[in-house]
Amino acid sequence: MKVIFLKDVKGKGKKGEVKNVADGYAQNFLIKQGLAVEASQGNISQLNAQKKKEEKLAAEELADAKKLKEKMDKITVEFSTKAGEGGRLFGSITSKQIADELQKIHNIKIDKRKIELSDAIRSLGYTKVPVKLHTEVTATLNVHVKEAN
Repeated sequence: MKVIFLKDVKGKGKKGEVKNVADGYAQNFLIKQGLAVEASQGNISQLNAQKKKEEKLAAEELADAKKLKEKMDKITVEFSTKAGEGGRLFGSITSKQIADELQKIHNIKIDKRKIELSDAIRSLGYTKVPVKLHTEVTATLNVHVKEAN
């Protein structure tokens, strides 16, 4: 019997796959548990429509990420903070502070976990910070730390 998997089933198939399985296994386990449905013509066309919709959404997300990248590459986020000798900061600038500043000044909401700051910024000057917007799109944000008077 041909079935369409609604969820991943270890050793049998992944969500969205159409596979041939034993009749008893399909009716007594997969369909009863809600793990699969019978691969009728209507169900197959519904699956194809859902896949097209997901592809369209993924393409829109990628386009939005590329637009945001162009915008973010031009932005410089500025911080004023106290510093000691040699340009060392008292404290540090973290990815959370960068995300909050982007939200407050430029109205761009970015999750702090997407800001790929290997270590907090602890010195004055300009720093280029990579921001992962999408699996295929990474923007570079300029962060300028200057000494407060």
